[in-house]
Amino acid sequence: MDAAPIAITAGEPAGVGPDLLLALASRPAGRRRVLVADRGLLEARARQLGRVVKLVDYRRDAAPEAGALEVLHVPLAAPAVAGRLDPANGRYVLDTLDVAIAGCLSGEFAAMVTAPVHKGVINEAGVPFSGHTEYLAEKTGTPRVVMMLAGGGLRVALATTHLPLKDVSAAITRDGLAEVIRILHRDLVAKFGVAQPHILVAGLNPHAGESGHLGREEIDVIAPVLEALRAEGLHLTGPLPADTLFQPRYLDTADAVLAMYHDQGLPVLKYASFGAGINITLGLPIVRTSVDHGTALDLAGSGRAEPGSLFEAVALAEQLAASGG
Repeated sequence: MDAAPIAITAGEPAGVGPDLLLALASRPAGRRRVLVADRGLLEARARQLGRVVKLVDYRRDAAPEAGALEVLHVPLAAPAVAGRLDPANGRYVLDTLDVAIAGCLSGEFAAMVTAPVHKGVINEAGVPFSGHTEYLAEKTGTPRVVMMLAGGGLRVALATTHLPLKDVSAAITRDGLAEVIRILHRDLVAKFGVAQPHILVAGLNPHAGESGHLGREEIDVIAPVLEALRAEGLHLTGPLPADTLFQPRYLDTADAVLAMYHDQGLPVLKYASFGAGINITLGLPIVRTSVDHGTALDLAGSGRAEPGSLFEAVALAEQLAASGG
């Protein structure tokens, strides 16, 4: 495993992120893996879980030790207790992300995988934070990125991400939507090897606006964008009513779905993926995958956290890194 390693951040220290990272000890590695976390946090959580896990310090130029998990130590600001949020550690969470991002941009890491963070406690620490996706865009200088989740045989991308529902309509513009679709199309080709992607596009309103009687966003924004992009050669179907497009007669011939907002498309995918969904950020100059769930504070340190989503996220990151994604 001489190729550049995968960086895996531990997320919120009071959540299940440390538990999930420790579970990687039981998984064969397709590529060198580096855990970006406070080493003492991982050692304490392993003791709490009753797990015997060998942790060693990551050294870029040293060969990895067989059977051990390598840790790139980022210090906590305050002791972490499973299940108990502490704003003092809000900056620590972002520090782990910054280390992984910098390593990916420099070529030290081939990809990064992120465990769940708690947006609220980071904001309580005095740092405006709306999510990994937006933070990665800012830190990499990427003007627009696209959030896509995969699992259960589905790929669902979002035209908007973490917004209040009342702000969604204004956020869907012709230029913005066209850019999102182009990024989705491009990365389906480049990252996932889909030669000619077929993308289903949801409408915003019930019944896709019912010919304007239930809203005009489909008429004024979505349909004109799709028409223009079809003229460029993109294979797009829509705007379709969101309550009917998740059916085999549509999905069987599609490579991805574009939903207009977070809770329009993701409940279906999360139900279909049975806790093993993956979050992928498209449009970045680096590879980033993540779990599709939250910090699960009530499960932290209990031994009941399900690692399936992290395992899938790591596997996909390794796959994309190997293919030059």
